Amino acid sequence: MKFFGTDGIRGRMGEEPITPSTVMKLGWALGNVLGKNGGSRGKIIIGKDTRVSGYLLESAMEAGLISAGIDVSLLGPMPTPGIAYLARTARAQAGVVISASHNPYYDNGIKFFSPAGEKLPDKIEQAIEEVMQQPARTVDSRDLGKATRYPDAAGRYIEYCKATIANHVTLDGLKIVLDCANGASYHIAPSVLSELGARLHVIGDEPDGFNINEGFGATAPAALQAAVLEQGADLGIALDGDGDRLIMVDHQGEIVNGDKLILIMALARARRGELQGGVVGTVMSNLGLEQAFRANNIEFARAAVGDRYVLEMMKANGWQLGGEASGHIICLDKSTTGDGIVAALEVLQVMHDSGKSLSELASEMDTCPQTMINVEIARGFDISGNARVKEAVAGVEAELADRGRVVLRPSGTEPLIRVMIEGIDEAEVITQCEFLADIVRQATVDN
Repeated sequence: MKFFGTDGIRGRMGEEPITPSTVMKLGWALGNVLGKNGGSRGKIIIGKDTRVSGYLLESAMEAGLISAGIDVSLLGPMPTPGIAYLARTARAQAGVVISASHNPYYDNGIKFFSPAGEKLPDKIEQAIEEVMQQPARTVDSRDLGKATRYPDAAGRYIEYCKATIANHVTLDGLKIVLDCANGASYHIAPSVLSELGARLHVIGDEPDGFNINEGFGATAPAALQAAVLEQGADLGIALDGDGDRLIMVDHQGEIVNGDKLILIMALARARRGELQGGVVGTVMSNLGLEQAFRANNIEFARAAVGDRYVLEMMKANGWQLGGEASGHIICLDKSTTGDGIVAALEVLQVMHDSGKSLSELASEMDTCPQTMINVEIARGFDISGNARVKEAVAGVEAELADRGRVVLRPSGTEPLIRVMIEGIDEAEVITQCEFLADIVRQATVDN
C-alpha cells in the first residue's frame, strides 16, 4: 500500500504523507469508507498524544471527516489504548489516533481503530487508499458533520483501567516511580495508581509539545532507574509516548522488560488456572523466555514483530496473552490492544497476591545475551534480495549453530534495518552482530 505501514501511517511532520492536505484527504476517505452508520450520520472519535503537531493534524482530520458528513468527537490527549476503548464503548464507527508512539516529537502518524476497538484490517486500509485517489467532494451544507468534545474522556478511561484488577487489590504502602514519557498518559496514569493507593513520585509528566519520549519513558528508562534508586522506591513504571508500551524497574534499579513481564503474568495466570492456552511472542522475544515457558509446560509461539501480528496469532490460537520485549503487552481478556497501564496493574496484582517483589518475580527468567544494532537505510530500500547480506547471514548462522539465532528485519515505523543476534556467549554475540551490521551498512551504501 502507498500510505499504510504495519502500524498505520507515520513519518516526519511536513513531509508526505504527514501533511495537512493529505491528512484532511485521509479523513474524508475514512468518512466515506467507514463513517456512515446505516442511513444515519456516522460518528468518529479522535485522540492524540502530546506532540506539538497534534493540534494541526487533529484539525486537518476533523475537517476531512466533517466534509464527508461525519460527526467528530474530540478526546484531546489520550493514550492509544484509551482511544481503542472509547471507540468501542462510544459505539463509534472508528477511532482515530494521532501519534507517532515512541518516535521523536518531529514525527507524527495516524492509525485507526474499528468499532470493536481493534486495528483496521488490511482490506479496509486498502479501501481507504483507493478512495483517496478520487477527487474529494464536500457534502451539502445541511449534511456537514459537527465537532464536539467527548465528555470526561480521561475519567472514563481511568475508571476502566482501575476495573481491570481484582477488587481486593490495593497498592497501599507501595512506593512507585512513574514515568509518563511526557506523553499521552501524563494526566491518566498518575490518577489510576494514586486512586488505588500507591505513593507516587512522577517524572515525565510535563509535556510541552517537544519533549515527548526525550530522555524519558519506556524507550529511555535510565531516568526511571535513577529515580527509583534516589527515591528508595519499591519499583518503577515507564510508559511510552502513546501509552501502549510498558517497561518496569525493580527496587535495585534493574530493568524488567516486556519478555519478563509477560512471563510474570503468564505464570500467575497458569497458577490460577486462567491462562487459557499459551502465549504469543515475536521473533525478537528472548530465547530465555522460550526456555522458561518450556520449563513450565506453557506453549509459546512466535509471530512477526508488531502488535498487529501478535494479536492475529493470539486470535487464531484462541489465546489471551501475548506481547513483545519492547513492552507491547496484550491482555485480550481485558483490552483489544496493547495497554501499558493495564499491563502494569496486572503485574502489581501478581506482586500483591504473591507477596513477592518485582525482582523476585523477574528472576524466573534467565536472559540470553542479545544484541541489536539499527542500521539506517533509504526509505523503500529492500535488503531481502541482497546476495552479500544473505551469504553473511548464512555464515553467522552456521557459526552459531544451535548456540544462537539471527534476526534481520526492517522496522515497520522507521527507515531502519534491525540486526539482532542472541546466543549463549555474550562476546560472540556482540562480535557477530557488529560484523553483520557492517555488512548491512555497506549494502545500503552500495545500493
